[in-house]
Amino acid sequence: MAESDNKSANLLAQETAQLEEQLQGWREVILAGDRVLRWEQPWFPGALVGVTTMVFLLIYYLDPSVLTGLSGTVMLLCLADYFVPTVALKVFGSNKWTTEQQQRFHEICNNLVRSERRVVGWWKRLCALKEEKPKVYFASVISGLLAVAWIGQQVHNLFLTYLIVSFLLLLPGLNQHGVISKYTSMAKREINKLLKQKEKKNQ
Repeated sequence: MAESDNKSANLLAQETAQLEEQLQGWREVILAGDRVLRWEQPWFPGALVGVTTMVFLLIYYLDPSVLTGLSGTVMLLCLADYFVPTVALKVFGSNKWTTEQQQRFHEICNNLVRSERRVVGWWKRLCALKEEKPKVYFASVISGLLAVAWIGQQVHNLFLTYLIVSFLLLLPGLNQHGVISKYTSMAKREINKLLKQKEKKNQ
């Protein structure tokens, strides 16, 4: 068991180091984005929502086709991948990189690797469910897809995408400031109260 844990830890460290090397040119930008996503300043949440709203209003105004939107997105990503490392090096400079920044950059890369592992783990569990309990797998997947299809039919696609993107951008800050844990605890307490009331009625 201990040997297996050591192998897993070593593999995690190796994958984290590889990701750090791949993102070297983006490290200053990643740290700046991390500060914004974690709401280090009180006006960061408003700025996030404001910028997201402007982007989606621009998309709504231009109303590009799927192919145009996909091409434009890939083009912007290619331009960013080419220019950002060079510009970041000139703006921030390599001499200003501190030990604290390196530690935070390492933590971010480590969290990204762990998140990737969770997604892969969920996918493997889904595949295992398909093999072991095909009826449960079929019912779960079809029910989930029907629910998503119904929501997509009721809400405009662009508005729904805007809500999802806004929530994902605000999620790190909500988690950092304890908002998620606060309301999760409240929901658990209410559920426990309901269960206790149901038990009393049954008695």
